Amino acid sequence: MCHGWGAGRVCLPCLHRFAAPVPRCTRCALQVPAGTRECGTCLVRRPPYTRTVAAVDYAYPWDTLITRFKFHAALDLLPAFTRQLLDAVHTSGAPPPDWLLPVPLSRERLRERGYNQSWELARRLARQLPGRADARLLLRTRDTPHQLDLPIERRAGNVRSAFAVEPRRAAELEGRSVAIVDDVMTTGETAAELARVLLQAGAAEVSVWVVARTPRPDSL
Repeated sequence: MCHGWGAGRVCLPCLHRFAAPVPRCTRCALQVPAGTRECGTCLVRRPPYTRTVAAVDYAYPWDTLITRFKFHAALDLLPAFTRQLLDAVHTSGAPPPDWLLPVPLSRERLRERGYNQSWELARRLARQLPGRADARLLLRTRDTPHQLDLPIERRAGNVRSAFAVEPRRAAELEGRSVAIVDDVMTTGETAAELARVLLQAGAAEVSVWVVARTPRPDSL
């Protein structure tokens, strides 16, 4: 970011400047006033996931870095993102899950991109946590347009029935805790649909771990 020298891809001065911890809603990870556990939206309409952990806001400079990582094969940023997310998980006090499951890509999107950035994050996290990472337990049953290309009111419908649990392995989720791993949470509709699928398959609890959380539009 600053083009200075450092042992990591993102130097410590930049981390201190752009990744300082902020109070967040424990349920959806939007910023909240200090001392507040849940935002008003989550108190009124609780999402199906129990907790969301986010390392940073999806804003400068993280939006640019995540775009490089996600669409331009900048996998050299993976250690920095993993470290930030692990720090956020430890700070939140979230218990280690039994499963770390990436948001699955369609075959078309995977062929186009060459890798699933969520899986890259999940399997690296699993090296430092007791939970297991798996890229085949959750399936994407149909390709969908990018959520960012759609207006907010159409995003829930876009991902409805787009995911499933591998039917021959559903028993592996029975009574287990799951963390859905992704690079960015925007509206939370994808995470909510995945959480519903996992809970219907028998998971006891679903949380969401993301590198970045998109702020409310009125907070930008």
